[in-house]
Amino acid sequence: MRKLTYFIGTSIDGFIAAPDGDFEFLMAHLTEDYLPHLTGEYPETIPTPARAAFGIADAPNSRFDTVLMGRTTYAAGLPAGITSPYAHLRQIVLSRSLATSPDPAVEVTDEDPVALVRKLKQEDGLGIWLCGGSDLAGQLLPEIDELIVKQYPVVAGTGIPLFRTGFSPCTFRLTDSRVFDGGNVVLTYARASA
Repeated sequence: MRKLTYFIGTSIDGFIAAPDGDFEFLMAHLTEDYLPHLTGEYPETIPTPARAAFGIADAPNSRFDTVLMGRTTYAAGLPAGITSPYAHLRQIVLSRSLATSPDPAVEVTDEDPVALVRKLKQEDGLGIWLCGGSDLAGQLLPEIDELIVKQYPVVAGTGIPLFRTGFSPCTFRLTDSRVFDGGNVVLTYARASA
């Protein structure tokens, strides 16, 4: 069965973006020792338009073949004309307000996220990457099998949290951690068995 992995960047205090959705304050911490780790271990998560610049344009998908995004996460690239941010993956945008896709390579659906993920998990293929955002992550928390949290050495104070959901503690166990010279940390968690 395929796994759903929430692979996400966050501040030390657990914010994935500023209150207005901007996440550039996190990107300022992409250090020389950290970038090769991301491009080597998680090449699928680098947007298609940036893959050539990182020398991974033809890198095969090894972890994920599908990406799920909420409308706000998907819309972040639209002002720059990026309508298919992850053309090397099957792209699914879950939205109740976006009626049609601006790009034929991007599937837009208003289907129940949990039902959709359960169907996707039954298909053959690589893993499913939950790209964001916090509302979608909150809805899909019961289905998340793995968390890969890229923690950047910055405190935001406020913003968009990792998860936006009601109080419902879910236990995960730490399976891996990597600390980089610039202060970045990558923490991998697996859902703890009941």
